[in-house]
Amino acid sequence: MPRPLSAQEMLVIWERGLHQHPVERALTMLSVALPEFASDALLALTIGQRDAYLLTLREITFGTRLESVVECPACQERLEFTLNVADIRAAPEREGEVGEQQATLDGYEVHFRLPNSRDLITIARLLDVGQARSTLVQRCLIEAKRDSESVAVADLPEPVIAGLAEQMARLDPQAEVQLNLCCPACEHRWSLLFDIVSFLWTEIGGQARRLLRDVHTLARAYGWREADILSMSAVRRQYYLEMVT
Repeated sequence: MPRPLSAQEMLVIWERGLHQHPVERALTMLSVALPEFASDALLALTIGQRDAYLLTLREITFGTRLESVVECPACQERLEFTLNVADIRAAPEREGEVGEQQATLDGYEVHFRLPNSRDLITIARLLDVGQARSTLVQRCLIEAKRDSESVAVADLPEPVIAGLAEQMARLDPQAEVQLNLCCPACEHRWSLLFDIVSFLWTEIGGQARRLLRDVHTLARAYGWREADILSMSAVRRQYYLEMVT
């Protein structure tokens, strides 16, 4: 179970993550919130497991309400809406490694595992979408057979690849949370992927910058050290800020 992030920890995460890829940022956030997890254990979490932990981390650090803003793709109207963590929690947290999975798709028997952060790191910087998907399938597919004969990944027909992706999404539902939105201005309807990694990172970044401004103000007014200011409760820090601003 993650624990809430302190002011010091949010600054640590923000500083480390500034030049990281989003996949690496997710691992940085979890490494601070779940110090009992070894790095290999974090890397082995399925994407749904990872995002379930991040969703819990967001809830216990910032609360259950998620204030969101998007732009309508049809008319560019600004749409503001509020979600609750419970609205987008597709599955409870699952601890431990998820083992080999099996499915029969269009006469092919496939054995596979669910994607994890190691896989996403591998494909993250591939510019070609087709190559990225092919690489992900190659990494996650353990074995494919038809009529008891092994079949190479390159020889699998497109419906089998698509079916495999559907199976992965079904078995790891927290990995892909779709929001159904409707624009109040033009009534355009569309689906939007909710990305807890970018959402939480944006919030941590905003809070980190506010904390640095607070430190600057109080250090200049009282000569206190950064560590002493950050160790204060948010309520106490705010009272001092009100007295000097």
